[in-house]
Amino acid sequence: MMSAMKFHIELSYDAPPADVFAMLSDPAFRERVCEAQHTVSHDVTVEMAGAGMTVTVETVQNTAGLPSIAKKIVGDTTRAILSETWKDGSGGTVSITAPGKPTGASGTVRLVEAGSGTNEVVELDVKVKVPLIGGKLEQLMADTIKEGYDVELTVGRDWLAGR
Repeated sequence: MMSAMKFHIELSYDAPPADVFAMLSDPAFRERVCEAQHTVSHDVTVEMAGAGMTVTVETVQNTAGLPSIAKKIVGDTTRAILSETWKDGSGGTVSITAPGKPTGASGTVRLVEAGSGTNEVVELDVKVKVPLIGGKLEQLMADTIKEGYDVELTVGRDWLAGR
């Protein structure tokens, strides 16, 4: 039985949770993150639901630079779907899927007040269902997810600073 790799990241913003939630709920912000990640294509949907929201970001990403073993599984490009369901401005669930591929990640996202700022805390179980090399591919997937969140953090800090 294969177990999932645990993934944890905290993105620190110099803004209150309500401002960070507003940023995360703005489709223009999500579009800007996709552009900064140099996606081949992307489609962003944000639907507000009471105090919460549902976010879907579907991207096609170039796999140049991935090890050949990973490219054999995902190809020259890969489609990824990020889905977030926020119950309110404090947090919710998140999943990342690659349709037709034996990979995925799921977990939680929370906004935590940190002094005068906010930490966006993402905890995921990353799973690649490929015998023998799944663990190595999970690490590669976790590294790729981290790179994506690092870009989100940079874009988010600029966004909150009005740039």
